[in-house]
Amino acid sequence: MRAFKGYVVFFVCVAILALSAPCLGSPVGIRYNTWHVHVVNNLSAGKTLFAHCKSKDDDLGERNLAPGTEFNWSFKENFFGTTLYWCYMSTDQKHAALDVFWVEGDHSWLQYRCNWKDCIWIAKDDGIYIKIIPENRDEFSHKWEV
Repeated sequence: MRAFKGYVVFFVCVAILALSAPCLGSPVGIRYNTWHVHVVNNLSAGKTLFAHCKSKDDDLGERNLAPGTEFNWSFKENFFGTTLYWCYMSTDQKHAALDVFWVEGDHSWLQYRCNWKDCIWIAKDDGIYIKIIPENRDEFSHKWEV
């Protein structure tokens, strides 16, 4: 009977590992990394940035950002690998709507720029930029619409 219990414990452990291991590295499955998204007002001449960010499940509210300030939040990717956040930003008579976080499968365009944890979106006078953290530079991403 003792040997039987040992085999049962062994097979349960193997089954748990076999079922969970594929999830750890796949686009669909359990994600453990915490992400941070920042929306930064780098507009000139004291211009306020209006930002309204949300996901399918979370409305993060409307914000009026003074020059040099930011709005940020943290989250973990959902179980299904479908996490998506987007923002609407405006200043004066200009506006832009853009995705600020999405789960990537085979590509790492966003992951690389965010250094796999911090996505920094910067509003400037000519448009919206994303900081490429590993290169310490800002890359133009979206133009303002009128």
